[in-house]
Amino acid sequence: MSSGTVTIAPLRRQDAARCAQIERELFPGDDPWSANAFRSELDNGNFYVGAYVGDALIGYAGLGLTDFEASVHTIAVVVDYQGSGVGKTLLRALLAKADELGLPVFLEVRTDNERAIGLYLAHGFEHLGVRRRYYQPSGADAYTMGRPANRD
Repeated sequence: MSSGTVTIAPLRRQDAARCAQIERELFPGDDPWSANAFRSELDNGNFYVGAYVGDALIGYAGLGLTDFEASVHTIAVVVDYQGSGVGKTLLRALLAKADELGLPVFLEVRTDNERAIGLYLAHGFEHLGVRRRYYQPSGADAYTMGRPANRD
């Protein structure tokens, strides 16, 4: 694991190319997002945060928002920082936004991603179903998971 203080802040449009690079490194077999995809997400008013060490982006997370629900679009952390709590911190930032808006949260996660599934279960998500061959082109299955709105 690398060292340095991690700061969570709104994802910057200028980070789109770095996000795409991280996507290619982490998800090479499953149609990684392009820089334009990240810019589009930001332009469409979705909620995205980045994890930074200094000015270096080491992770990001995004939440799609509607009037009725929120959907975790992505959470990614570079390999050197995986297992250090950065993913948990990013998820909590997304959930705080959904809670602020009083929205339930939904997501899909690879059925073989035990670390992520454990993280989601620990944060109030439940299994809702399975999407067969959801991730392409690998054909990996995904669990759908949901967390009720926290209206406290």
